[in-house]
Amino acid sequence: MDDVTVGHIEIEGGKVWYRITGKGPGIPLLLLHGGPGMKSSDSDPLRQLGTDRPVIQYDQLGCGKSDKPTDTSLWTVERYVEELEQVVEALGLEEFHLLGHSWGTILAASYLFKKPAGVRSVIFSGPALDANRWEQDQRKYLKEFPQDIQETIERSEREGTTDTAEYNEAMLAYYKRHMCRVDPWPEEFADDLKALNKQVYNYMWGASEFTVTGTLKGFDATGRLPEIEIPALFSCGRYDEATPEATEYYASLVPDAEFQVFENSSHMPGIEEPEAYVEMVREWVNRQEMKPGA
Repeated sequence: MDDVTVGHIEIEGGKVWYRITGKGPGIPLLLLHGGPGMKSSDSDPLRQLGTDRPVIQYDQLGCGKSDKPTDTSLWTVERYVEELEQVVEALGLEEFHLLGHSWGTILAASYLFKKPAGVRSVIFSGPALDANRWEQDQRKYLKEFPQDIQETIERSEREGTTDTAEYNEAMLAYYKRHMCRVDPWPEEFADDLKALNKQVYNYMWGASEFTVTGTLKGFDATGRLPEIEIPALFSCGRYDEATPEATEYYASLVPDAEFQVFENSSHMPGIEEPEAYVEMVREWVNRQEMKPGA
């Protein structure tokens, strides 16, 4: 797409990189990437929606093309919410749709709890809205794997040897079933995972998906989800780390929320079922804009 604008925004702690794709007439769509510590995807299929509306991506501080300070006091939900507020203000977004994926759903929910003006609707994609439940769900999945994989992961976590080739191999088997089922993985996705800022991920989450030890330990938005009063859509893959049962439960807590499962996906439907994913988002945001009084 030709209509692409990139730049940097000065925020507390450094500069964040952003990209706006498209100049369509619809209300902008702002994307919150997963992680923590990941980056925006250059080949995100949602950029196709730029013909309909501006699609805005930004790399959170510590990630991708943004500055990477090492001050651990920056790695909190509250600080990332402030960053999001600063991005919205700097880009002059008076009205927009919000889509968070994975860790981005923690950020989206925490932002919405502050009742910001101008958010037309929200999509929680692969939601991680209860850290304890996420941990429990991954451990249930792990029990379905061969004993040697289970033992490698458990021993490595217990002994603090999660940087070995053996551990990485065991995790790869897990990720190929519950993170992205496309085989082989697209090169960009594999590169993005390698670019993960492990300092941010480890500090906020922990050594792996199975054990939350960081600043997100104990995070649980479920008690406050009924406070979300804007149109909300929850989605996940059938084999998602964000299980269909958990995702449907979160949706049940938000007034009039909708719920959708991608039957052939795990945690990355944008890679696993890109056409269906784009169509879901397009249909959702268009429908919100066609409502009476909208």
